[in-house]
Amino acid sequence: MEKFKLFEDMNDFLRLMAYGPRKIAVTGHFGCGKTEFAVSLAFALAKENIANLALADLDVENPYFRSRERMDELQKVGVSVYSDPFKGKNGSELQTLDSAIRAPLENPQSRVILDAGGDFTGAMILNQYSKFLKEDTQLLFVLNKNRPGTDTLEKAIEQLRSIENTTGLSVTGIISNTHFIRYTTAEDVLEGWEYALELSRETGIPALCACCMESLVPEVEGKGFDVFPIGMHMRESYLDKQV
Repeated sequence: MEKFKLFEDMNDFLRLMAYGPRKIAVTGHFGCGKTEFAVSLAFALAKENIANLALADLDVENPYFRSRERMDELQKVGVSVYSDPFKGKNGSELQTLDSAIRAPLENPQSRVILDAGGDFTGAMILNQYSKFLKEDTQLLFVLNKNRPGTDTLEKAIEQLRSIENTTGLSVTGIISNTHFIRYTTAEDVLEGWEYALELSRETGIPALCACCMESLVPEVEGKGFDVFPIGMHMRESYLDKQV
């Protein structure tokens, strides 16, 4: 069987990411998979030959699952990566941000993904760049029903609103990313999408897509929602770490 081709025809979600507001801030509860989503989105947009594409790793809280760890691979496909002043090569866990992050934010020709830290505390870093985010910005909330901080609608709403209140920005889209890592089934993806729709109805914020591994795409596509094939770019590197 021929390998399933990603994004042979752009769906509405990817089109919004490629041609909608050019600054895409990714937020969510700790462990929701937002960094995996941000990195996968960068690779997907690069595959669509989006020019002047950048990813900024703004996570100064969590020393694991940082998008800067995939800098070399991303740069090979044309994605400029911004993180700490040492370009992720300092060999320490020093959490600092490079002043050069302003460059893609100021450049109207650049499309930039901002990978913020978890919860409202991690999203707080966006305030440092608030003057650049007043317009032409998408604020995404990655939702994983299987995380303890978002496993009820009440908790999910509290998480979402706390991010909005802290940043002064309004969430523009919900990304469903309910999973059990490699043990995720199509049923998990479908259940997560229904949960995202519930949150959407409660908040009035659109649910944009459901993430899943590429192998599950044929089982969940054609169900009335956009599917975003998400990679496993971060997980193996984390498991290999000695802690």
